Amino acid sequence: MSSVTRPALRVRKSGALLVAAVIALVGTMPVAGARWSLAPIILIPLAVLVWALRAGTDVYPDRLRVRALFGSTTVGWDEVTELAPDERGRVSALLVNGRVLRLTGVTTVNLPAVLAAAGHEVSSPPTPD
Repeated sequence: MSSVTRPALRVRKSGALLVAAVIALVGTMPVAGARWSLAPIILIPLAVLVWALRAGTDVYPDRLRVRALFGSTTVGWDEVTELAPDERGRVSALLVNGRVLRLTGVTTVNLPAVLAAAGHEVSSPPTPD
């Protein structure tokens, strides 16, 4: 793979998820502080907060890196046969080996920016006449 260390584009989940996680974290503080047995409840909004900060898709000129709460998956653009949206507007990468990789944070709205950052053109399937 390339020696480029910074992605051309970082696509993350909505900022609303981050705000909701912070509000939930603050809201669980009094409950977690009431009794020691309730202290682990704070881990749930904390995990959501970390996931909201970390999860997303990093676009490089030669590859994609999809990050989750734990770990990441990197695929080269040569392994991607198609980027396909679903009915909810989320985008998945169809790979040469037949696997489908959901691109976290990528939607039909920001798909042109993802393709432009990778140096690819936007194309759509031919329409039947």
